[in-house]
Amino acid sequence: MNLSNVKLVVSDMDGTLLNSKGEVSDHFFELFKKLQQQNIHFCAASGRQYNSIVDKLASIKDAIYVIAENGGIAKKNDTILLSNSLESQKIIDIIPILRKIKGANIVLCSQDAAFIESSDATFINLFQEYYYSFQNVDDLIEIAKTTTILKIAVYHFNSSEAFVYPKIKHLEKHYLLKVSGQNWLDISDEKANKGNALREVQKILNVTKEQTMVFGDYHNDIEMLQEADFSFAMGNAHKDIKELANYATKSNNEFGVESILEKLVASIK
Repeated sequence: MNLSNVKLVVSDMDGTLLNSKGEVSDHFFELFKKLQQQNIHFCAASGRQYNSIVDKLASIKDAIYVIAENGGIAKKNDTILLSNSLESQKIIDIIPILRKIKGANIVLCSQDAAFIESSDATFINLFQEYYYSFQNVDDLIEIAKTTTILKIAVYHFNSSEAFVYPKIKHLEKHYLLKVSGQNWLDISDEKANKGNALREVQKILNVTKEQTMVFGDYHNDIEMLQEADFSFAMGNAHKDIKELANYATKSNNEFGVESILEKLVASIK
């Protein structure tokens, strides 16, 4: 594995760069400085809200690229590089279906805020880990009529793959459906995925697939893993991701990303 040509490192957040407590290690920030010194770019790519991502990476936020909402939006500082919203009518059509799924909690995600219609204190408390800017409203359909929505996120306390996806699988011709974690499923425009957003970043930086390193753990990472020769599945990744990725690393709680970045830094010397 010759890492000396890598010019762009891309990492998912939850289950990948973040440990199970939602923390980024101090060691990552040390390694980031070394990458910066070698003109290697870094991009955080997550299903999270943009504000949530840059809060986790506050000390380096001005120096990185960010793909948020699973490719719904890509930004560098205040510059929007790409934005894919979901048609208003598609949102209005699917909300009644989602409301009928027992245990499903619906989130509408816009560029600046997320919207929920929940009285479940447990969900609201948990949801704030991922969405810092939000409003609790009476009717999400009314929000969809007037607000540009990048994606719909659905949370299920047991399993999004087991309890949400089967109920809406028949809609895959009209929506991009991504199981993005044990509890989350994302519904987006067909063009809105991390792979398409990553291609835009690669184009801006004039970086090729052969010069790109990507880390991921779940189905919403599939397209971006396919855009990198150096694709790594985390030790805690879904089995589908382990089969897809070209390489493997340790789990998010065992500094899997950092261990590979150490090798990358060492290869440049």
